[in-house]
Order: sequence, then C-alpha cells, then structure tokens
Amino acid sequence: MDKCVEVYVDDMVVKSPSHLQHSKDLTKVFTALRKFKLKLNLEKCVFSVDNEKFSGFVLTQRGIEANPEKCKPIIEMRSPTKVKEVQRLVGHLIAISRFLSKVADKTWPIIHLFKKSTKFSWNEQYKNQT
Repeated sequence: MDKCVEVYVDDMVVKSPSHLQHSKDLTKVFTALRKFKLKLNLEKCVFSVDNEKFSGFVLTQRGIEANPEKCKPIIEMRSPTKVKEVQRLVGHLIAISRFLSKVADKTWPIIHLFKKSTKFSWNEQYKNQT
C-alpha cells in the first residue's frame, strides 16, 4: 500500500494512475482500515480529485506537487538581513520541505543559531569552508 497511499499526520491520499487501478487501491485501503478498526470522517472524504489543493500541496495527474502559492514567497523574497526575515525564510522552506532534498540538513545550522544561548561568529562557523 505504500505505493498508492501517502499519509500526512491525520490525512491520507490514495493516488493511482487510472480509474480502474484507483478502484483496486481504494479497496485495499478500505480493507486495511476495516482490519484495524479505523474510521474515516465522511465529511472530510473527497474522491476523484484532479488538480486539487490538499494539506498545502497540489494533487495532479503526475502526483503530489508543491503548491505554487507556497513557493512564490520564497522566489520573490530578497536576501534576508534581519533575524525575523531569516526565520520567515526557514518557515517557508519547511512548508515545502518534502520537495527539497535534505532541507533539514541545510536549515538546521540556521535554526540552531536562533537559540538565545548560541553565539554566532562567521569566522568560527565557516573558516574551514572558505
């Protein structure tokens, strides 16, 4: 099932390449839900979705893609010069993190600097990298 279902905290997406396959995949999912006595909130269930926004992402025929509305602030952002601007950038990057390779590895040093007990010195942090 890991090939046709993606789970986000308490949301699930069943994705299939065709209507026939989707029917088979839904049967598998419903069988698994029934087996483990899990229930769905029918008011939140949506079926046969094309190009629909879901949990901050966009569902398309190609799969799950980044929401352009979430990418736009990053693309249009100028280089941050203040702590709040860096925090805003990190927040935007985390929002689309599933589409960015190793984003946690790249943002952790920045997030670590937000701790009040951390002192930042450009020379200490990067003297070996230049």
